[in-house]
Amino acid sequence: MKNEAKSDYTIENTYKALSRLSKYTDLNDPEQVKQYIAQLQSSSSYKRNLCIAYNHFVEYYQLKWEMPRYKAEAKPKIPTKEKLEMLISASGKTLATKLMISMETGLRPIELCNLKVKDIDLEQKLIYPTTAKRGLARTLKISSKLQMMLQNHITRNNLNPNDKLFKGDAENYGKFFRLTRNRLAKKLQDPSIATIRLYDFRHYFATMLYHKTRDLLYTKQQMGHSQIKTTLIYTQLLNLNDDEWTCKVAHNSQEDTQLIEAGFEYVTDRDGLKFYRKRK
Repeated sequence: MKNEAKSDYTIENTYKALSRLSKYTDLNDPEQVKQYIAQLQSSSSYKRNLCIAYNHFVEYYQLKWEMPRYKAEAKPKIPTKEKLEMLISASGKTLATKLMISMETGLRPIELCNLKVKDIDLEQKLIYPTTAKRGLARTLKISSKLQMMLQNHITRNNLNPNDKLFKGDAENYGKFFRLTRNRLAKKLQDPSIATIRLYDFRHYFATMLYHKTRDLLYTKQQMGHSQIKTTLIYTQLLNLNDDEWTCKVAHNSQEDTQLIEAGFEYVTDRDGLKFYRKRK
């Protein structure tokens, strides 16, 4: 897989899948493996991933099997902004910075963990990630709040331009996120928080970006998708109606700037005032 230019992340996930299959089946018996996967009380997406991993094994050892065609469910969950911000507030400084990046840019965990200091332009408030999964290159805008969090993180850890922005890998990121999430869910006695996955930060970004711009190609580019069919998933996830808005009034240019940076969009002028709105 390495020789075929597969990422370390993909190789690691394949290793985990094969390890599970080898624990309960004879990997040299494709029919036994197929039967085990079929009887699993798991999602079609997970079964599909097991089949893809086992297919690497089959091809390498030149075994014969017909890979089952499980279809991945295109139903990513979209948590509310309030719940995501609660998780960020409950996290330590480093994890909070990571989660803020995930929410504002939709970076895949592996992309976030591969960031180097030189990939961040703090002056222009831009991030230039190395895109995973053979996706398209992109430039991502960040808020002034995240700009300050990143500046403090870089200064606090005395990082140089060629240093990795964060220690650890995507698996480590997920582990500490789940610990924080479960602790917060228990503290607030809110089981819904415990169902939020790390990838849901990316799903939130994609869905809100599409509903804000209604531009499928732009959303595809910002997500780093290689295929438009992947982006199409996000056009049907939220049932937002036009009444779900928060409205604000700006009295001067300073308030204009603050509202725009907070994600509000200009609507109209009236009596010398400017009116803005943002989806709830």
